[in-house]
This record gives sequence, C-alpha cells and structure tokens, in this order.
Amino acid sequence: MDQVRPMQIGELAERTGLSIRTLRHYDEIGLLRPSARSEGGFRLYTADDESRLLLIRRMKPLGYSLEQMGELLAVVDGLAAAPQEDILRARLDGIREEAITRRDGLRRQLAAADEFLAQLAER
Repeated sequence: MDQVRPMQIGELAERTGLSIRTLRHYDEIGLLRPSARSEGGFRLYTADDESRLLLIRRMKPLGYSLEQMGELLAVVDGLAAAPQEDILRARLDGIREEAITRRDGLRRQLAAADEFLAQLAER
C-alpha cells in the first residue's frame, strides 16, 4: 500500500473485495469515513483507509457485529492518539483474547466439517 494517490470508492471496493454498497454503508454508520471528497463530491480514500477497511473485513469471519467493530476501531484510534493509555491497551488485550477464542471456535468447526467430508468420502 505504497500508494499516495487517493482512490475512489470503486477502486477501493475492487482492491478489498467488498461491494460499493458495503463501503457506503460503512460510511453511513461511521465505521469507515472517506478521508476526503473530490470537487465533484466523490468519496476519496487513502492507503490508511484501505488498511482500516481490511481490519474491518478481517473481523467479519470471526462474527463481530458492526457495533463491536466500531468499538475496536475506537480503541485503535485512541491508541494511535495516546499509545501509552493503559485503559485502551487493556481493552485491546481483551479484544485480542476474544479474537483468539473466536478463531479457536472456527478451527473446531472446520475440523468437524473435515470429518464430515471424510465420512462422505467413505460411502
């Protein structure tokens, strides 16, 4: 993401594999605001916006709600402004532990799916 030229919404959607509709929705609810707007009113996104969007996208398979995503982003933004803030650091640690638990649950589900497929192959 060494890009310095801002992207319009379609390019960001293509680069991240998300729909334009999803990006517009994220803007409406405050998860991902464009960094700027063109003279014509088009949303413009930066590489930092793309990184933020990829963080959001990576939370989706773990089952985070939009509200929970917003809470995490608030912690991330807070730590960017005040890296030594102990309360935010503790909250991030809690989020990390919860993500580990969710990931482990997905691993168990994947193992069960693999066992199911193996049983079907035996028949």
